[in-house]
Amino acid sequence: MTAEALPAELRRTIVQIARTPRLLVACDYDGTLAPITLNPDEARPLSESVGALRSLAALHETTTVVISGRALRDLATLSRLPAEVNLVGSHGSEFDIGFVHELAPEARALHRRLGAELERLVIDVPGVNLEVKPASIAVHVRQAEYDAGREVLASVHAGPATWPGVSTTVGKEVIELSVVKTDKGHALDVLRHQVAATAAIFLGDDVTDEKAFARLSGPDVGVKVGPGDTLAAYRVSETADVPVVLAFLLEERRNWLYGQSSHPIERHSLLANERSVALVTPDAKLTWMCHPGADAPAVFADLLGGAGAGHFSIGPRHNGLPLGQRYLPRTMTVETRWSRLLVTDYLELDTPPHRTDLVRVVAGDTEATVTFAPRPEFGGVPVRLAVEADGLQVHGTSEPFVLRSPGVQWTITSDGLHETASAVIRPSAGNPIVFELRCGTAELDEHESPEVERRARAGRYWSEWAATLKLPGVLPELVLRSALTLRGLVNTDTGGVLAAATTSLPEEIGGVRNWDYRYCWIRDAAMTVRELVHLGSVEEAEGYLTWLHGVLGTLAGPEWLHPLYTLSGSVIGAEATIESLPGYAGSRPVRVGNLANHQVQLDVFGPVVELVSTLAEVRGELRDEDWQMVQAMVEAVSQRWDEADHGIWEERHVPRHRVYSRVMCWVSMDRGVTLGERHGREVPPEWKVLRDKIRADVLDHGWNNEVQAFTTAYDGTDLDAASLFVGLSGLIDPADERFQQTVTAIEAELRSGSTVYRYRRDDGLPGGEGGFHICAAWLIEAYLLAGRRDEAEELFAQIVDATGPTGLLPEQYDPVAERSLGNYPQAYSHIGLIRCANLLAEYQGAV
Repeated sequence: MTAEALPAELRRTIVQIARTPRLLVACDYDGTLAPITLNPDEARPLSESVGALRSLAALHETTTVVISGRALRDLATLSRLPAEVNLVGSHGSEFDIGFVHELAPEARALHRRLGAELERLVIDVPGVNLEVKPASIAVHVRQAEYDAGREVLASVHAGPATWPGVSTTVGKEVIELSVVKTDKGHALDVLRHQVAATAAIFLGDDVTDEKAFARLSGPDVGVKVGPGDTLAAYRVSETADVPVVLAFLLEERRNWLYGQSSHPIERHSLLANERSVALVTPDAKLTWMCHPGADAPAVFADLLGGAGAGHFSIGPRHNGLPLGQRYLPRTMTVETRWSRLLVTDYLELDTPPHRTDLVRVVAGDTEATVTFAPRPEFGGVPVRLAVEADGLQVHGTSEPFVLRSPGVQWTITSDGLHETASAVIRPSAGNPIVFELRCGTAELDEHESPEVERRARAGRYWSEWAATLKLPGVLPELVLRSALTLRGLVNTDTGGVLAAATTSLPEEIGGVRNWDYRYCWIRDAAMTVRELVHLGSVEEAEGYLTWLHGVLGTLAGPEWLHPLYTLSGSVIGAEATIESLPGYAGSRPVRVGNLANHQVQLDVFGPVVELVSTLAEVRGELRDEDWQMVQAMVEAVSQRWDEADHGIWEERHVPRHRVYSRVMCWVSMDRGVTLGERHGREVPPEWKVLRDKIRADVLDHGWNNEVQAFTTAYDGTDLDAASLFVGLSGLIDPADERFQQTVTAIEAELRSGSTVYRYRRDDGLPGGEGGFHICAAWLIEAYLLAGRRDEAEELFAQIVDATGPTGLLPEQYDPVAERSLGNYPQAYSHIGLIRCANLLAEYQGAV
């Protein structure tokens, strides 16, 4: 029997309970783990059940236990279960190590009295056996003549079962008298409390198991084995089904705890169309896509939850190792190639705002398998699929979804909660098979334009934009890929800019530092579009400033600007976790929303003023609305510059007076003064006064004589890579000895080979993280300012080596494990790569 043969509702429930934080797996022995035998001493557990229990017990936050009516000693001897599995005997009156119960003198006396009376009642009845246990005595009549057995049971019920202090448990052909008040339900409660279980599953076949079933509630699951009335919500036919249940639970639990096989983060490729983004694995699995929009719930979240969280996979039916993946030059169209198969993916342009349309073209001359498993709302919505003439309709969701696939013969299967469609296809030379996923519509009609034209239009859009850029002489094609990636993170409908395309890709594998970056940070977005302005594209900056004007229009004053907003410019919802997803490589929790929304981050104003300054320089003029933006940012700084804040790294700790935040407040004032004077605007005299005051404040309080460096904040000796901006911003001359010493101190404490950590202090969160590519980029710039060009080029080469096969970078890199970490692709990282390439090109030109 396979898991698919289990009742669909039971499978659905097992999937759910497998995702509880702390799971208790409990079951009966006879009739559940072991088949019923005429001779109880021959009841051996099925080896498959033993293996599943052992494997479950080895999982994190998972406890397994067998609760039996047998004496604990006999249960241990007969079952030979591994030590990882807890044993409870005598219906809960005997616990193994950690649960030893000693009998009081009066209970021991009652036990002796029971033994004498029961021996008297059964002494002349053949086939009746007494099983003496430490706190109870069981009377077995299975091997006795039927009428004689009924007579013995009746005598026990009428006699010693009525004695004060005696608890009775009735099972199949057995009655057990205990001198302590207990039953399997009580034992289950004791175990639940002991391990702090958030849910329990119990499997049993006997009448005595009903007391355990009666204690189940909420997310708990009860499974009755065999026929008979029961309080359990689910049933399987026989003992042979139990290992199937346990094995299915094991598979789901393991996948949820540790994640399924996870592709390295940097090996994914990004699809984008100015409104939506998606990720494709190196073997053409659509592993991540949200709708409607990049900051909406995921339709496909395989990236964070394995196949059960939704995916859309295409690959050869046989011999399926891919040869490679690439972007078509200067586009956001991705090709994945096998020896006889080619899958081409792109997101359609020119769709209505409520639509997300993905096109997948399969070409070649071999059979391919296709699996379509949409899981809207991060898998929280049950999905049904209906086969129609030209494709599939997805039912059960608030948003309509269809997959146009004319001519494809689909097979629909269910896991009890969701349905999945699969097909075997065979493209032929000159006759590719096209799949069109349309989110936000129920229309399956043929598109008005042939697919070939739409693919060409999508490619032409990106390549024509790329042709407008002024690329540096250093690694121009890699810089172009970074520029396209940044452009792909821009929402041209609203002007908002994603910090990254994903949520909850971990800063430490298996750790809890998993954040949602699918929003528009004021700082990050200003830095992103400013880097595009440096490359010659101003459209994104203009859109972003329009977006920011709209946000400011909702506030009582610019000083109340939040650090981040949705792509539409609204305040984001509360941070929450999706408990049903195991996370990338088992890294939990998976978060949506971001608590940083409620923080004070006083550095956000400086990058906006720098953006306006750069834009005015490129245009040769300062527009009135942009000058109004500068005035708003300066006003915000004037109101709050001397407050403690949470800083650029959004530490979930107490606010501090941070050097970087003060430096960026100074940048706001300094660039504002310079910009106004250069373009003939009236600059209030108090701007210069405040600029000089902030600078003096940083120099007086930010420098620490003990460590001979500018530190993180005014109140400590810890270092922060962001403090490099004391020199990078021009607040002090880079030739100043204090900047040079700060570079050396940060290099010594925060650089590790190919990367640079943000800091090494306790930030109030458990676990660790990798080095940040943006911090390495800052150090490269500092090296150049300090005249250390060889070291700058060496570190830049190491950043380049960390890019994935298609040229993308996540947020972080672990130099010890040599693996990428963090959300992906990360705007910060590509900003750093572009800036370093431009600076190195300038230095080469100056030689």
